[in-house]
Amino acid sequence: MTRVIADISVSLDGFVTGPDAGPSNGMGTGGEALHAWALSGDPDDQRLLAEGTVRTGAVILGRRLFDVVDGPDGWSDEMGYGAREVGRPAFIVLTREPPAEVRLAHLDWEFVTTGLVDAVARARERAEAAEALAGEERHVVLMGGGATVGSAIAAGLVDELTLHVAPVLFGHGTKLFTGGEPARTLRQRSVIATSTATHLTYDILPG
Repeated sequence: MTRVIADISVSLDGFVTGPDAGPSNGMGTGGEALHAWALSGDPDDQRLLAEGTVRTGAVILGRRLFDVVDGPDGWSDEMGYGAREVGRPAFIVLTREPPAEVRLAHLDWEFVTTGLVDAVARARERAEAAEALAGEERHVVLMGGGATVGSAIAAGLVDELTLHVAPVLFGHGTKLFTGGEPARTLRQRSVIATSTATHLTYDILPG
């Protein structure tokens, strides 16, 4: 069964970027520490990254994150979705207006301008099609940015939350949760501690 999984790296104090994030500084100052786990040699980190990349049938990302990964210092043939795994699922971009051009034109981009609910529905369709083709489970992965993930959880559109908690304190940056979200009950599924991060997975319960 296709699930919608919010999967994002976060600092110990709850930030998904470092301070001063922007188009030319996508992860913010020091933000690379958030993704050290994805580039580490730790076998558990590598296994989690590979498993998560393989099970992805479609990815949802917001326009700000798209502008970062499609920017001149963004993804490449050697570093992309899933870091060095360079997965190539369908990418659904939530935006008010599609870009005039796309640098990474070899990837499967689809731009949804009618809101988050429609973006999730379209991503689910693409993931289900990928699942039927592969004969194995494929899921929708909501990779960010923080506002997109927070909005989707608040709207009850997410089934599972995976946090990769990096051992860093930023003090400032982009918060994953702003404090205005409705109450949600989560059920812990797994905790995996590696040399670079603590990987937490929760089911988000209805209601």
